[in-house]
Amino acid sequence: MYDFTEEQIQRYSRHILLQDVGVEGQEKILNAKVLVVGAGGLGAPVSLYLAAAGIGRIGIIDADVVDLPNLQRQVIHFTKDVGVPKVDSAKEKILAINPDVKVDTFHEFLWSGNALDIIKEYDFIVDGTDNFPVKFLINDACVMAGKPFSHGGILRFNGQTFTHLPGTACYRCFFKEPPPPGAVPTCSQAGVLGAIAGMLGTIQAAETLKFFTGVGELLTNRLLTFDAKTMLFRTIPVKQRPSCAICGEHPTITKLIDYEQAACDLKH
Repeated sequence: MYDFTEEQIQRYSRHILLQDVGVEGQEKILNAKVLVVGAGGLGAPVSLYLAAAGIGRIGIIDADVVDLPNLQRQVIHFTKDVGVPKVDSAKEKILAINPDVKVDTFHEFLWSGNALDIIKEYDFIVDGTDNFPVKFLINDACVMAGKPFSHGGILRFNGQTFTHLPGTACYRCFFKEPPPPGAVPTCSQAGVLGAIAGMLGTIQAAETLKFFTGVGELLTNRLLTFDAKTMLFRTIPVKQRPSCAICGEHPTITKLIDYEQAACDLKH
């Protein structure tokens, strides 16, 4: 049984008051370990809300430094942080919200050589990345390691997300492989409405907390999409494919792949 301090009881009182969460659910949150891949548009709200909720240990991996155009949507970074590694900027804000959280920082790229070693320390992975090669890498590493994860992607006015648990549809069940060069708009051609990063990131944070508390139904075998122009949300059912190259009956992918980035990164 977790030994709550008086301050923690006050801090998490709104969770504890929830019949579906309560003391037991908050205890699960405090014992949870989450890795957030990417400290940008999606990773920012995810990290802030998970820290506020009391996730006990948050790992953040990102090789970038804060750039001025990031500030339009990456709300964990401030103007004073321009030029600072994103993982350091994010850690500072997380601890400012909740000093009880243990924060691990990885100022490096996630790639085939370190992915499995990094994710093995965490209970749940959040994909907050901005390019297809890393999204496929996260998917494959999590499937190989039996780790649950939340996928998220944004572009222009649109967002999409789903949650993977072992035995449910993975990213390759939705999308078999990265798009060919030239098929994805570049940053300058596409752009992104800053607020949709917050919309999608908070959904990913909610899925993460639902996973640990067991509350409700996760977005497994379903792709949630939305268009901020119309505020229309759609849920598309997708089944796990028996022929999937990574999670199917006869997997053909047996090692992690570092795909080449086909288009310039959309800095979420």
